[in-house]
Amino acid sequence: MSAPSPTPAPVPAPASELSNLSFRDQLRVDRLPLRLLQMMVGLSGFGFSLAMLLRSGLGGAPWDVLHAALADRAGLSVGTLSIAVSFVVLLLWIPLQEQVGIGTIANAVWVGVSIDLGMLVLPAAPNLNAGILLAVTGVVINGVSAAVYIGAQLGPGARDGLMTGLSRRLGRPVGPVRIVLEILVLGTGWLLGGPVGAGTFLYAVGLGPVIQLALPYVIMPVRGLRGSERSERGTAQGRTDPDVPAGPA
Repeated sequence: MSAPSPTPAPVPAPASELSNLSFRDQLRVDRLPLRLLQMMVGLSGFGFSLAMLLRSGLGGAPWDVLHAALADRAGLSVGTLSIAVSFVVLLLWIPLQEQVGIGTIANAVWVGVSIDLGMLVLPAAPNLNAGILLAVTGVVINGVSAAVYIGAQLGPGARDGLMTGLSRRLGRPVGPVRIVLEILVLGTGWLLGGPVGAGTFLYAVGLGPVIQLALPYVIMPVRGLRGSERSERGTAQGRTDPDVPAGPA
């Protein structure tokens, strides 16, 4: 009688859970250099893609409609206003109890810098077809880039902290939450005279679903914190070292 063939091991599903790590834990999290690299790649693509949308001539992203309106009034660049608004939005994190992280500060500064760099190197779209291509590509790159830097788990940016925080509090998917936020910001920017167009509405409606689709595949799961390995080994061997704090549950 032949032995039954072994059942193949199941393929693990993509990680889909986000941790809400404190700043201290982010400094101790596993694979920190790789996380930092992933975060900066995401932030660079995020800011550059916002410049693509502005250069399309079809309107800016909802937040950039607000930034552009304020920048025009203040005589500053869109990137500079993006940085300023980021720190104002962080005040809204207080009731959501979101953790400020490495990525939060990096996002607040580097996205604005990337927008201004993109505006310097990208020419304005010469015609409608080129504008449509820039707008559609910008929305896709922006959504994937947002998922990439959120997935590094080093703290979301100010605006994405609102998205993930509200999603956690309300028990709703990030896609619909993002759409509502973008529409509210868009209305405010439009009232202030910001550049609204077809690309703006495409961004407001399309960004959330792109993030929701991409996020499970780019999350770098938290496997542990440096300094907790000895405790984990001791627990596995049936003993506990009282001088070493236990690792995360």
